[in-house]
Amino acid sequence: MNQIQLKPISTGCCCSPSEKVEPSKDLPIAIIGAGPIGLAAAAHLVNAGERFIILESGQNVGHHITSWGHVRLFSPWQYNVDKVAKKLLEKQGWIAPNPEELPLGQELVSNYLEPLASLPEIKSYLFLNTRVLSISKKGLDKMKTANRSDAPFILYTKQGGLSNRIEARAVIDATGTWSNPNPINADNIWTNTEKDLKDHIYYGIPHILGSALQKYKGKRVAVVGGGHSAINTILELAQLKEDVKITWIMRKKNVESAYGGEEKDALAARGELGSKIHQLIDSGKIQVFTPFHIHQLIKTEKGIEIGGEFASKEMVLPPVDEIIANTGSRPDLSMTREIRLSIDTATESVEALAPLIDPNLHSCGTVRPHGEEELRQPEKGYYIVGMKSYGRAPTFLMATGYEQVRSIVAYLTGDLVSAKNVELDLPETGVCSVNLNDPASTCC
Repeated sequence: MNQIQLKPISTGCCCSPSEKVEPSKDLPIAIIGAGPIGLAAAAHLVNAGERFIILESGQNVGHHITSWGHVRLFSPWQYNVDKVAKKLLEKQGWIAPNPEELPLGQELVSNYLEPLASLPEIKSYLFLNTRVLSISKKGLDKMKTANRSDAPFILYTKQGGLSNRIEARAVIDATGTWSNPNPINADNIWTNTEKDLKDHIYYGIPHILGSALQKYKGKRVAVVGGGHSAINTILELAQLKEDVKITWIMRKKNVESAYGGEEKDALAARGELGSKIHQLIDSGKIQVFTPFHIHQLIKTEKGIEIGGEFASKEMVLPPVDEIIANTGSRPDLSMTREIRLSIDTATESVEALAPLIDPNLHSCGTVRPHGEEELRQPEKGYYIVGMKSYGRAPTFLMATGYEQVRSIVAYLTGDLVSAKNVELDLPETGVCSVNLNDPASTCC
């Protein structure tokens, strides 16, 4: 693992407004997060001959992906590999996977991200187990405006118990949202009761037929959520057959809303999920409660009771042993308190993206082309990319993030024409609902 050799943290006073602090062109561009989008940004910076560092909080690249490594992606390899990254890899003899195949999450990491991170041009500038705690502008707090755009960024990091202070001329935040799940409470509030039950609630998609088998075998399990993660979870639980009792809790108007486009979905693997869960529900092997809004969790001797509103009436569901929460995730913006950002108040996405991706306004997951201009922040040189740029919206695809960083790197390296020319090539991502007034009934 690389060790950061930087200046120790300074406790000196701020610069005065009359002092102009120029960010040196020799300073690196800091990439936060070594997932698919962060590593794609690195590949584009390598291609442009630009200095950079990658700061990854996990112990390996694609750290978040490994937590759902047993899950198969909807999109085939052709949409999961960045074009510039592919060229760099092929120069080293890498053979691309079959573009039509659908990889597992772990295959995405081992067959693509790890080889990419191992390239000499990237490996030397990759720092694992390095968490970014805070970001600011050198010598300036958030209130100071004079010479702000000329000051370099300062990133405070922690690596192996040691604190470091890093200067960067620009920052690309590709940290995603996976590690910051939403609560199961229908009001989206973290209650003490939910926190106290953390040993019985799993946020994500556990490997039910693998490492998590004994946790769920012979148990009563409630799955909370109405998206594709919940469907993946239920289909895997169902393979335990009589060894598990499944309760599915959603906020959707009806269970049919969860099926999506089925055979009409442009992403065949995603459509197949809808068809499979449709068949499973029709078999009567799963108890479904929807729309059900969870208000409280009650730990009793018989198990965990889930209370809430069902069909406009208060109701407590039969006790369960374990809960799997597939309720989505949200961006963690805590490290950017001293950065001037433009974030949409509803979606928590980059503000300019909100009208393009807000499920309250759009009835399907069509990915609209966008690049550096839409992602530009009031804090010059700071960009939020990848899933985090979409905030709480569920429609992000990897290829979208690859185009984001291509455009941003072009802008940062002076190729303004290329930065403005968005080059997104994607399939249609879903089947639209005709009812725009009811987002719960859409296919997203």
